[in-house]
Amino acid sequence: MKNLVLIIACVVMAACSQGNKSSGDTGKSCAESCCQKESLTFDNADFYAADGRFDEEAAKDAILRLMKYYDYPVTANTRTQLWVSDYGTGRFTEVGLAAIMYVNDTEDRYMLQDLFLLPGQMLPEHWHEKPEGDLPAKMEGWLVRNGLSYIVGEGGDNLASFPEIRIPASHEGGVTVKNVVKTLPGEFVPLSRVYSHHWQFAGPQGAIITEVANVHANGAVRHQVQSINDYFLGK
Repeated sequence: MKNLVLIIACVVMAACSQGNKSSGDTGKSCAESCCQKESLTFDNADFYAADGRFDEEAAKDAILRLMKYYDYPVTANTRTQLWVSDYGTGRFTEVGLAAIMYVNDTEDRYMLQDLFLLPGQMLPEHWHEKPEGDLPAKMEGWLVRNGLSYIVGEGGDNLASFPEIRIPASHEGGVTVKNVVKTLPGEFVPLSRVYSHHWQFAGPQGAIITEVANVHANGAVRHQVQSINDYFLGK
């Protein structure tokens, strides 16, 4: 259906450009741009082998499509840098994440990574404990670069005001914080406080988000849904 709508829009725009000679090539350029922009739709079955195994390479293909859609810089190393996970849910299009960690300096304590969410994909609710040793608990914030992300954390419950956010069945019972900030490109949202729970939900065209923090430790991450927590920690 989304592809059909896109095609119709292209036809209409092209027809308008032909019928409006006074506008020069502007209409034609807009129509060509529209037609070249593929619709970002994904089938969950495409990310799993016949035995149910999560296909990481298929997931990376999808993230590269998202990158292309938003003209994100792709290098010879991008694919190997990508980390992808469905958190053991078997529903990557609903619950999952892709990320590239560009730096995580545990000595000077600064971190930079980009997060990639497919359309309507949820980054599950989690929080960060203090790691072992002298490292601090993670304090972070997010700058949306492309698309739309609903960043959710502590505060007044306004989740009902965003009916477009649909909590997947694999995450039912796993949402305890419901203060939603609809975050557009160029907008930054910090974590409300250290140790606070948070999660994200991507808009209809996905999201690319830059995350900054003091430091990250996988072993200090805790997820609200126990099965996701156990999977992430390798239990």
